[in-house]
Amino acid sequence: MIRIIAVLMLLIPGLISAIGIKLMRDTLFNDFYPVFIHISIQFIAGFLLFLGGLAFIAGFIVYRDRKKQKDKIK
Repeated sequence: MIRIIAVLMLLIPGLISAIGIKLMRDTLFNDFYPVFIHISIQFIAGFLLFLGGLAFIAGFIVYRDRKKQKDKIK
């Protein structure tokens, strides 16, 4: 059960990052969504979503690795 929760914790930020990449790609190919006021705001929102998801996944991996190294030392 704990492994399923861990996979879901990595799946959701991964999907957020994928949405961010899609928004940035759509900006480059001039596909504008009316939700955003300007096309540059769409790119910035996509970039922030991508960085946020990537940072969460990277932090999760760093935390797990540090935790495992502490267990190996003891």
